[in-house]
Amino acid sequence: MKHYYDFDLQELDEIEINLVSKFDTNSKSVKKYLNIECAFDIETTSVMLENEQKFAFMYEWTFGIKDKRFICYGRTWEEFKQLCRDLQEYFLLDENQILVIYVHNLSYEFQFMRKYFQWQNVFSVDERKPIKAVCSYGIEFRDSYILSGYSLEKLAENLVSHNIKKLVGDLDYSLCRTYETELTENELNYCNNDVEIVLAYISEQISQYGDITKIPMTNTGRVRKFVRDKCYFTEKSHKKSSKGKYNRYRELMKELVLTADDYIMLKKCFMGGFTHASMLHVNKVLKDVASIDFTSSYPYVMLSEKFPMSKPEKIKPTKEEFLNYVNDENTGLMFVVRFTGIQSKLSFETYISESKCEILENPIINNGRVFKADKLQTTITDIDFKIICQCYSWETIEIANVHKFYMQYLPKPVLMAIIELYGNKTTLKGVEGKEVEYLLSKGMLNSVYGMCVTDIVRNEIQYIDDWNIQKYTQETMIEQIEKYNESNNRFLYYAWGVWVTAYARKNLWNGIIAMGVDYVYSDTDSVKFLHYEKHKDYINRYNKDVERKLKRMCEFRNIEFDLLQPKTKKGVTKLIGVWDFEGIYTHFKTLGAKRYLVRENDGNLHLTCAGLSKQNGLQYMLRICNNDYNKVFTYFDDNLYIPDIETGKNTHTYIDEAITATITDYQNHTTEITALSGVHLSPCEFTLSISKRYSKFLQDLRNGYLFTGNKAI
Repeated sequence: MKHYYDFDLQELDEIEINLVSKFDTNSKSVKKYLNIECAFDIETTSVMLENEQKFAFMYEWTFGIKDKRFICYGRTWEEFKQLCRDLQEYFLLDENQILVIYVHNLSYEFQFMRKYFQWQNVFSVDERKPIKAVCSYGIEFRDSYILSGYSLEKLAENLVSHNIKKLVGDLDYSLCRTYETELTENELNYCNNDVEIVLAYISEQISQYGDITKIPMTNTGRVRKFVRDKCYFTEKSHKKSSKGKYNRYRELMKELVLTADDYIMLKKCFMGGFTHASMLHVNKVLKDVASIDFTSSYPYVMLSEKFPMSKPEKIKPTKEEFLNYVNDENTGLMFVVRFTGIQSKLSFETYISESKCEILENPIINNGRVFKADKLQTTITDIDFKIICQCYSWETIEIANVHKFYMQYLPKPVLMAIIELYGNKTTLKGVEGKEVEYLLSKGMLNSVYGMCVTDIVRNEIQYIDDWNIQKYTQETMIEQIEKYNESNNRFLYYAWGVWVTAYARKNLWNGIIAMGVDYVYSDTDSVKFLHYEKHKDYINRYNKDVERKLKRMCEFRNIEFDLLQPKTKKGVTKLIGVWDFEGIYTHFKTLGAKRYLVRENDGNLHLTCAGLSKQNGLQYMLRICNNDYNKVFTYFDDNLYIPDIETGKNTHTYIDEAITATITDYQNHTTEITALSGVHLSPCEFTLSISKRYSKFLQDLRNGYLFTGNKAI
């Protein structure tokens, strides 16, 4: 790899680079883009100064254009700025002729480089999280991590037409380096490799989409365009048919509108996936634990269930009317509910999330879930209410602020988009020559639900020399919701996403309740439980019901049912939504949500522990326990401690002021370093501890203080 001083841009004369045009809606003008892949990456050092001040700075950057023949490196920001000026001159770049450079995790690099450049436009999804940044040199930095959703290692694994592996271990991050530190050939190859992976990925994206202007900014952007086109445009060539389809769908969207109060209430109703451990089995080593998961849980409920197809109507039903609405599949409800004397009917799991309660008096909490309370108020959907009725008993109940929706299956274009993605994911897996289509469909299918619950109202995030967050007010909320209601491009309804997760939780809880005391652990779309043979009949009954519900939808929407059960490369039929048997763990132990250790049939251990690297954490425990698997299960408890150098996790500290300091690197070079801003990374230790409240809950449960027989006291 050449140092930039040895890299002559005239070498690029041998590359044919096309210009492609795109209409910019913000400036109302046509901009030209160089249709070529470019990538940029930096390496940094974090140190603690004598005054305990954290300091971080860049010591090496790598830039690549087209392929590995044209990769160069530099050591200072001034060198990189000179490269940008040279690129501007060579390619005649300006605000209307732009070179796109991809950075894998732009938010990190941007914090180091932001004060060295003049920024004309920074688009960010959150504070300190830019996904596009245009500087005065006619260069637009974009985030390839947000686009792909993969780490560099996974990105390399998923390349289709390139064979590149992420190098690991060739750059020791614990060593202090500066721009004067001599880098070895292996270290430079490591830097080169990271850029080469991004270049290969963007090359494949350009081939897939046709040109660089058509590549979406985010992974969700891919599925948005795909589904929107299904909703608004016909695949026929003549414009009349598209116009008719567009107008019909626009009429539907005009009906599906919200007020600010509606939106606030839907936000309160919204909950994600249910992840929890059975209170009967926490901190126990269990044998022969089965695992089943849903085949595409969220896409399945979008196909099989009915969703809000009207604006919400506020009503004041009688008790009888309310119960009739709850049991009417063509009516959906959201409402405020207040319970007194509420308590769990189940001895193994609890449903209501403590964080979603607006009023909660004298509660007993099961690791974030309400086991019992004197008074509880929350905002829920009718689907949640049905689950609560199965899980809890109470003394009194009050229902208020009831809103009613008309429910129907999602529009056929949305359904067909989901079916196509699921079909491609299933039929193309492992098929030679179809790797791109398979990976694309898989990623898009997983993103279909997410686009439904994108926040309508957001804070305004600006970057002009520094971050500026304008929090939304009641007035700006109303403005944004009106803009949402009136948008000619809108093809989704926020309420759909709220019901997607509610239906998915209902299906998951169907399994949890069916497993009863054999239930061990759940996570969004999977359940782990004991005595698999005992529960096979339930699984088969559930799967037959999945087929029945899907056939009913297909009949209503005039869709061929076989499209929902495509065949794999080996000819195996895969019906969407069914329980799929993953296998049986020989040993299983959980310490709570996102905390479990398993031993699979092949004898290998696998660790899932929030806040801890799966690989690093497991390797440390194996080393401490001398590779004795039984000891590892004992070691994995609520006193688990892993030193900072072993966790593989870092604490990020943002530094926004300029710092100048004299640094001595590991080669004994002493250099004065100035950094205008940066991110300090420091290894963080990991302590796994069950909270005192959770520990007391489990102790009281096992001592019989919470239940008498099968009834809560």
